[in-house]
Amino acid sequence: MKILYFDCFSGISGDMTLAALLNLGLPEEKLRLDLAKLGLKNYSLNIFQGSRHGIAAAGLEVKVGPREEHHRHFSDIRNMIESSSLEPGVKKICLEIFQCLAEAESRVHSQKLEEVHFHEVGAVDSIVDIVGTAIGIDYFQPEKIFSSELPMGRGFVQCQHGRLPLPAPATLEILKGYPVKSVEVDGELVTPTGAAIVAKLSSGVSSFPVMAVEKIGYGMGKKEFPDRPNLLRLVLGEATAAYLADRVIILEANIDDMNPEFYDYLMERLFEGGALDVSLNPLLMKKNRPGTLLRVIGEERDAEALSELILRESTTLGVRSYAVGRKKLPREVREVETKYGKIRVKISGDQRFQPEYEDCKRIALDRGIPLQEVYREALKKKE
Repeated sequence: MKILYFDCFSGISGDMTLAALLNLGLPEEKLRLDLAKLGLKNYSLNIFQGSRHGIAAAGLEVKVGPREEHHRHFSDIRNMIESSSLEPGVKKICLEIFQCLAEAESRVHSQKLEEVHFHEVGAVDSIVDIVGTAIGIDYFQPEKIFSSELPMGRGFVQCQHGRLPLPAPATLEILKGYPVKSVEVDGELVTPTGAAIVAKLSSGVSSFPVMAVEKIGYGMGKKEFPDRPNLLRLVLGEATAAYLADRVIILEANIDDMNPEFYDYLMERLFEGGALDVSLNPLLMKKNRPGTLLRVIGEERDAEALSELILRESTTLGVRSYAVGRKKLPREVREVETKYGKIRVKISGDQRFQPEYEDCKRIALDRGIPLQEVYREALKKKE
């Protein structure tokens, strides 16, 4: 399994991410050709080499002409990406990151989503950073992306809205539920764009993964810090352990007064909201009342949304949450061709071969044949 690790020891920004991808091996010619598909004019992209604390790294600068409009609505950016000839995978990543940024700005500044316009997203340099990042991720095709904890600096930053405290309000809004840590650095280490990139691309926070390192890329930030090199390090490699390690969030609630018929609806909504697993266990609660323990496992970035779902769709008055370490077998999903049609199968690191139940069920119902017959047919495709 190919893994890309974001080692954010000095934070992350859009230009640092794109520079690190170039240093990792993204061809400059491909980047420029794909960016041209946006139809953006009146700008130039300067890619250069430099160093921070003696570590060689790539850097970049987007220079914009005087007639370029720096303020675009989110809807304008979305239309520009959707109407371009970029690859579908690139478009998907771009739109997810821009949507994340726009939603955060919308909440912070009480604006409607379609009306959000701000320099941090609307400027050409930010568009180049985000679209370029999507091009790089699509080029390397990592199966999993993990990130270190994000360091948060202190002080203030000047932007179009005025002088704002650090971490910037939009950055904190994006990183709800995502592990961060305070560091003794005066300055912005994690920008809203950098936060959105990690929040939307990363499968979670992890210590350095166990893998065979293949490539390393360094991207320079614009500032110099005396106590650390201002770099983002990307590490690309192949998983070598029998398992992958990461962190997840567990949400729990004790419920003793809800119509049992509602649990089915609650579970469906939680899975739609990003839950990795949902379980129900019987309890004997105070006053000897029978009750139910609802336990939800999810990514830390989804903790806030899943908690809100539990509070809205159940009768509980509170939700407990705690982060736990997790070890899991590497897995991938493939499609196999059978005499009944295509069926997805899950293949784990120890070569377990598991046909997708929903696919087998759908075929069995459509064709009026036993479910176990469809299942056995898929198992014949195990190599």
